[in-house]
Amino acid sequence: MALSYPLALPNTKGMRRINIRAIDVVGLQASPLTLEQTVYDWGGDMLAADVELPPMVRADAEMWVTFLLSLRGSLGTFLMGDSVGAAPRGTWAGTPLLAGSHAAGVRTVAMDGFSAGATGKAGDWLNWGSGSSTRLHKVLQDFTADGAGQATVEIYPRLRAALADNAPVTNTNAMGLWRLASNGREWSIGLGQMYGLRFSAIEDLSG
Repeated sequence: MALSYPLALPNTKGMRRINIRAIDVVGLQASPLTLEQTVYDWGGDMLAADVELPPMVRADAEMWVTFLLSLRGSLGTFLMGDSVGAAPRGTWAGTPLLAGSHAAGVRTVAMDGFSAGATGKAGDWLNWGSGSSTRLHKVLQDFTADGAGQATVEIYPRLRAALADNAPVTNTNAMGLWRLASNGREWSIGLGQMYGLRFSAIEDLSG
């Protein structure tokens, strides 16, 4: 069977450690005389991650090795989320949906369909889309839905694509679309025939 991207992560051993990084493209220029600063916001932002897997026996490790090989370096994509943050801290009661169409690039989204008083908490993950359109975002501020079930939500990173009115949101086991940060992949085989693997990924921004 031919490979179809995005791939799912292997369901053998989980991650030992994941370092998630946020990258913004902001310029800072300081006057050589007064040191007064001028800041330029170029609008670029991206999530990146460094993943370390626990030592594994061959039966488990080969699932990860072949997963990495199947990505063909930075060509293929895969879905990945924050397993520790899989459940939101807020209640998210109701059936939240996007309220009105939103253009790509916005950092504030309007939502409705909440139960009155439903909450979201800073740090909750959410995603819109599925498959190759999956995009991961983090809530930046606590919010509480009003009596009409509406709320304004600040997110990071910015929306990657335009979204239509009533676009559904996923707030449990939220996923993002990623690709390897480089074309090289490697794995080690050490004492006791235990395998060691790690890789770096960046958010897919190919459009």
